[in-house]
Amino acid sequence: MAQVSMTVNGRAASAEIEGRTLLSTFLRETLHLTGTHVGCDTSQCGACVVHVNGEAVKSCTMLASEADGAEVATIEGQANADGSLNVIQQAFQDHHGLQCGFCTPGMVMSAAALLKENPKPSEAEVRAYLEGNICRCTGYHNIVKAIMAASGQDVSALAAE
Repeated sequence: MAQVSMTVNGRAASAEIEGRTLLSTFLRETLHLTGTHVGCDTSQCGACVVHVNGEAVKSCTMLASEADGAEVATIEGQANADGSLNVIQQAFQDHHGLQCGFCTPGMVMSAAALLKENPKPSEAEVRAYLEGNICRCTGYHNIVKAIMAASGQDVSALAAE
């Protein structure tokens, strides 16, 4: 057993865990932050993306002990202070960037990381950045449109798929 402490969505969190505990498991089972989804356990789907010290990571492939002392942000921490949706979440809603919603937390967290590093990405850059995220429902067009809209770009010219 090992003690792990980190800041998650601005709040201190600590617990005694087994050394093999994944960050996704720690978030979901210990902290009850179930917005971080686990879809594959092999780093293929991206449903488990969170930010660790400002960097997007797939939490199903990171040990919780590796995040000891880190700042971790999950989908639950993305809303505005008043509880309203942030600009990315609102864009996903406005542009129908979700269907079943299973991939959405990872997509939103990936989108936030992309827009942090590239505030005005092209459609091709958005698509390339999302290669590590799988959506089985939407065909990606509306997800791309939502991310570009969240960046403040006019999306009316994007061709419909």
